[in-house]
Order: sequence, then C-alpha cells, then structure tokens
Amino acid sequence: MVLAQENQKPRGWLAIGIFLLWGATMAALAGFTLIFPGTFLDRAWMLNPKGHAGVIALPRAVAFLFPVLVLMLAAAGVGWLKRRYWGWVLALTLIGGNGLGDLLRLASGEWLSGAVGVVIAGALFFYMATSKMRAWFTRPV
Repeated sequence: MVLAQENQKPRGWLAIGIFLLWGATMAALAGFTLIFPGTFLDRAWMLNPKGHAGVIALPRAVAFLFPVLVLMLAAAGVGWLKRRYWGWVLALTLIGGNGLGDLLRLASGEWLSGAVGVVIAGALFFYMATSKMRAWFTRPV
C-alpha cells in the first residue's frame, strides 16, 4: 500500500510543467516584441500595458537574453514533464531566481508587486522542493 502512494503523481505536477512552458511562450513574445517593436504582436500587450512599458524601456541589448530565458524555461518544462531530475533542478533554479528578483523589486519600493511575487514564488518553490515532489523525479519513470 505504501508503494502505491509513493508512485502517485504529486498534486499540481502537470500544472507546474504547463506553467513553465507558458512562461517560455511569454518570454518569447516579450523578447520578440523588444527586438521587433511595432509588429502585430504588440497588440497582445494590451492585456498588460505596464509590462509592455517595462519591456520597451529595457536596453535593446537585453532583448538578446530573452532567447536564453526561453530555452531555459522550455527545457525546464520538458524536463519537468518527462520527470527528469535535471528538469526539477532547473525549474527550482528558475523559480528561485524569480523569487530573488521579486525580493529586489520589494526592496526597491515596489511593495505590492514585490510582495505578491515573493509570496507566490516562495510558495511554489517550497512546494516544488518537498520530499514527495523530489521523490517523483528520482524514481524511475
């Protein structure tokens, strides 16, 4: 009976994998609109005009870091969904980095967005780091 419980998927496992792939898609959109402003894709930013203003304000050279982020998020999502240990480690690293960025935002005076980001990234990180989740990635598929 214990063995049956150990082989059960952790709750939220699939949602986290989808979230990582969605993040790769959004980072690709942001990078593309930064490199090529004024395209039809700019309309997608109507959903987040403040985010668009922030992306456009970045130096153009930063746009070339977005493909790296896209590849890392896509690799983490695929590795996560294939239950690869490296995918779990990469996903934890990315979520942890996001949480640190939110801490910096909080420290710079963006209280609401920083605090919300820290809480969400922190909760997700600690859930992803649970022994049950780690065990899901260390057992043979």
